[in-house]
Amino acid sequence: MAHITNFTRITLWLMLSASTGALLILVSAYLYLSPKLPPVDVLKDVQLQTPLRVFSTDGQLIGEFGEKRRSPIAYDQIPNQFVQAILAAEDDRFFDHHGVDIKGLLRAASQLLVSGSIKTGGSTITMQVAKNYFLSFEKTFSRKFNEILLALQIERELPKQEILELYVNKIFLGNRAYGIEAAALVYYGKSINELDLAQLAMIAGLPKAPSAYNPLVNPSRAIIRRNWILNRMLDLQYIDDSEHIEAISSPITATYHGSKVELYAPYIAEMVRKDMLNRYGRATYTDGFRVYTTINSELQDSATKAVISGLLAYDKRHGYRGPEQNLAGETTAETGQEIDTEPDYTEWLAALRKASKPGDLVPAVVIDVQEQSATALLANGNAIEIAWENGLKGKRPYITVDQLGPNPKTASDVVAVGDVIRVQQQTDSSWYLTQLPAAQAALVSLDADNGAVLSLVGGFNYGQSKFNRITQATRQPGSNFKPFVYTAALANGFTPASTINDAPIVFKDASLESTWRPTNDGGKFYGPTRLRYALFKSRNLVSIRLLRSLGISKTINYVEKFGFDPSQLPRDLSLALGSHSLTPLEIVSGYSVLANGGFSVEPFLIQRINDIDGNLLYEATPATVCRNCEEPVEPSTEATEELATLEDILEQADAEEEELSLPEAERVIEPRVAYIIDSMMRDVVKKGTGRKARSLGRDDLAGKTGTTNGPTDAWFSGYGGGIVTTAWFGFDKNGVLGNREYGGSAALPIWIDYMRVALKGRPEITPKQPEGIVTVKIDPTTGLLAKPGQSNAIFEIFREELAPTMEADNEDLSGDLNQSEEVMVEDIF
Repeated sequence: MAHITNFTRITLWLMLSASTGALLILVSAYLYLSPKLPPVDVLKDVQLQTPLRVFSTDGQLIGEFGEKRRSPIAYDQIPNQFVQAILAAEDDRFFDHHGVDIKGLLRAASQLLVSGSIKTGGSTITMQVAKNYFLSFEKTFSRKFNEILLALQIERELPKQEILELYVNKIFLGNRAYGIEAAALVYYGKSINELDLAQLAMIAGLPKAPSAYNPLVNPSRAIIRRNWILNRMLDLQYIDDSEHIEAISSPITATYHGSKVELYAPYIAEMVRKDMLNRYGRATYTDGFRVYTTINSELQDSATKAVISGLLAYDKRHGYRGPEQNLAGETTAETGQEIDTEPDYTEWLAALRKASKPGDLVPAVVIDVQEQSATALLANGNAIEIAWENGLKGKRPYITVDQLGPNPKTASDVVAVGDVIRVQQQTDSSWYLTQLPAAQAALVSLDADNGAVLSLVGGFNYGQSKFNRITQATRQPGSNFKPFVYTAALANGFTPASTINDAPIVFKDASLESTWRPTNDGGKFYGPTRLRYALFKSRNLVSIRLLRSLGISKTINYVEKFGFDPSQLPRDLSLALGSHSLTPLEIVSGYSVLANGGFSVEPFLIQRINDIDGNLLYEATPATVCRNCEEPVEPSTEATEELATLEDILEQADAEEEELSLPEAERVIEPRVAYIIDSMMRDVVKKGTGRKARSLGRDDLAGKTGTTNGPTDAWFSGYGGGIVTTAWFGFDKNGVLGNREYGGSAALPIWIDYMRVALKGRPEITPKQPEGIVTVKIDPTTGLLAKPGQSNAIFEIFREELAPTMEADNEDLSGDLNQSEEVMVEDIF
């Protein structure tokens, strides 16, 4: 008995000593580690890595940039069934413990003693928050002890709901998705609140192993994990039998959803990304900035369609270039004969899925060719028929830009089995053979009164070429530059009635041992020509002689008012024909001065920047044209009556106050000069090279075509209704467009298609005639005063001091006016 008593006493002493030792170790560890623990207060102000998001002015998502896709949500936005699912999967006692689950820790400790490492954590959700936000992921005792201490501290300072909110917004769930809202968007293309029970359980299964239980990569393992969670939810009485049966029998519905871009404008998104990177550095990708651009979603969509339509129309005019490749067979190097191979549709479909998919130009592979039709396979495995009448007929083969092959008579003249082609579905659901354009086009549109970029398309397809032709491509503008030279002339004593001789001229360049003989379209010369007529007919020789008379230095100094860099302009007479290279953005900026009555505005794309909490970080304050500032106009009774309520009146007052608070744009062109050049530009549309634009049925349209030698570049820049737009068309490598391709045939149709939408509902803007303008009847041949009763006399506008005083009878044709047969020789430099 005494022996038993002694044994008990020793055992008790040993247990007490062990407990004391363990307690001393724990206290020592606490005293050593606790001073190094980060303050929990940091969690209250934690900033999760959230990508940059770019929006149109009306809130449509244009782009998203960042390594981590994250959309933080508040606790009250989390569906209750997801809360139950994540508790069932990770920590069903979360709302009962104080940050540490003793049973789980004992299990982890036993693993550490037996194997020397921790294989299953026994971690609570609070401990995972401590690890995710503060600690490393190494499985060591010190890290685990820190995790426990932090969890206890977190539980003391934060409510359970806030802890769970931190957890669901931080966890990695595969496919660059961080947080449950991002995961819902990635796997289901929906918000977390739109998912059913089975889908919620699927996401709840991902934190344990995002790769192993990923429904896209390992669907079989993912469904096992999902069903285990659903069983746990049933056991915990979170769901009833009927909900369990329905959810557990649901198939996997997850598919990959990229960023849910609502408006296709990748060139704009990239411009914003670069701008933000310059402003905020690497924080651009992590701090959750929201950038609202000046882009109008309807106009951007219209611009994209107009560019694609213009390119396809050009391609149709110049013939079918053949398939992108042929998958049907191989050829021997020796004989060139085809080796018969059995078609492998599996490989063909794989090839189609790799093909780019710009717009609605769908890749397809021909699997059968009949006499008057063809059958093709789409990437989704569906077979389509391409009929002869609406799909293949008239597909003449391309030979050169100016030559087409014969009209095909059968389908086999156009396509063959194995051809990878492009098809487009028509409004009647039939399929039409098309092709990816070889040429390129671009369009940019501004609000003429403040420079806001309304739409921008930098090329046919961003996926194929990220080169932004609006901001990066420097091309010769050709006659698109002439309005600036003519404005300089009007400002320096010339008038629309000034007559310049349309006669030959030769440029000599000793350094190149060559000459340049510019001509008009058609190679004809027309003698003395009025400036107004010369501009809307785009007479090259008149422009050159006008520049010679005006002076190159004086002209360059003046056109700087339009925003052009004088150092980049050539100091020779080729300036008159736009021989220098400019970007479309520079051209449209210059035209904005013509469009707004003579004021300088700067193009801008970013309207405002908000931080992740919605706080305003930046808002644009562009210099703005105040059209009524020079001559205040009292509101009409009718306009006043339209303000039906006090709310409307206050809203208009706020808008007017906001407009007045913006800096006023600087006037750079004298009002009378601006008025006269505008009237001349309108004649380009009414009577000249831009007359196709009359199809829009407006009287306020003005603009100018441009075509360069080759021709290699086609332009149209113009404005109306307060919107100024430039369209460019050409090849990236300066290829020739074709003898019958001009600014009016290649670029102008794109401009018209876009402006038809852009001007819808916008009132016509008619410039007010400034003081000091007079209207005089002139002789159309000489530009001098018309004789009394002259039948062919026309009206012309002048600055009052420059109005003609000499009648046509007294005309003096000295100087240039007698040189219609002379060939002028000028040095280029």
